[in-house]
Amino acid sequence: MEKAEFVDTYGREPEGLWFAPGRVNLIGEHTDYNDGFVLPFALPQRTVAAAALRDDDRVRVSSAQQPADPVCFRASTQPGDVPGWAAYAAGVVWALTARGHDVPGLDLLVDSDVPPGAGLSSSASLECAVAVALDDLLGLHLDPVELALIAQQAENDYVSVPCGVMDQMASMLGRRGHVLFLDARSLDVEHVPCPLEEAGLSLLVVDTRAPHRLVDGEYADRRRSCEQAAAALGIGSLRDSTLDQAQSLEDDRLRRRARHVISENARVLEVVGLLRQGRIAETGPQLTASHVSLRDEYEVSSPEQDVAVDTLLAAGALGARMTGAGFGGCVVALVEAGAADAITEQVMRAFAEKPFDHPVTFVTSPAPGAGRLR
Repeated sequence: MEKAEFVDTYGREPEGLWFAPGRVNLIGEHTDYNDGFVLPFALPQRTVAAAALRDDDRVRVSSAQQPADPVCFRASTQPGDVPGWAAYAAGVVWALTARGHDVPGLDLLVDSDVPPGAGLSSSASLECAVAVALDDLLGLHLDPVELALIAQQAENDYVSVPCGVMDQMASMLGRRGHVLFLDARSLDVEHVPCPLEEAGLSLLVVDTRAPHRLVDGEYADRRRSCEQAAAALGIGSLRDSTLDQAQSLEDDRLRRRARHVISENARVLEVVGLLRQGRIAETGPQLTASHVSLRDEYEVSSPEQDVAVDTLLAAGALGARMTGAGFGGCVVALVEAGAADAITEQVMRAFAEKPFDHPVTFVTSPAPGAGRLR
């Protein structure tokens, strides 16, 4: 985005440009809202926000992806006031005011190359871009973790998507060449080196283009199931359970949900241990085991993601899994650097034989977290 686009929209210069990336979760799915462990990294794809404060309480929000008149609301907005994509921006304004910060009106223009609905956290990218812009414009000097929590609050309580904090933490705290080992209970983080190029490896992302929908109740249903399982075990969170304890659950559905969360936490710890030793290639089987668990135990995969994973593995990927909350979206695979093109060709051929949309693939690596562009 260039400042001229803001001028074209609002007739004045922005006070700056800020950005926040999307994310891929390498491993650790549906564990963050269970006080567990996750291992995401920030993507090069990002949302850019141009903004300028106003001298009244009116907020105007525009998107380069949604060319139309700006969405307008008051800085004193409340949940339910703003529908659609603009609710993610409005939610950040609301969350800041709910925490006692005085937020005036502003003009905001956002532009993003994070694919929406792909499970790459386009919503967190938007929230965090708005959060860092307002933090800078208002001189709040909030730390990145607090900004991530504000963005999460916007999504939980304004947009009404009960997500964990992983997406926003990855967007705020990403570091080039590193994955983010996050303890969702303590919010302790460790930037773990992931030197893919040195290891002769690449991360291949396959956007299956199967619609990724979280607001239809499936995500909330999984979260409720975990809460019910924990309550049945007499603990506060599945983080504190063992597989043996999970096996004691009488309800088969709750038992399978709990088994996934517990085993997934163990897989995250295993992958972190391997990365600390520089054994990146050996993480592949854990990625694949994660997908099997998400498909069979947690039941959040989709036919498109399953075909992508099966094809990637058959074509030589060292490991592959769905990434994101599921119900469509992307798959991530660990592949040998020179094999990405040939593997991609196999995926394209497999999808052409199915009644699926044409997938989009790209090779990626960990990128920096949110900040100011200029």
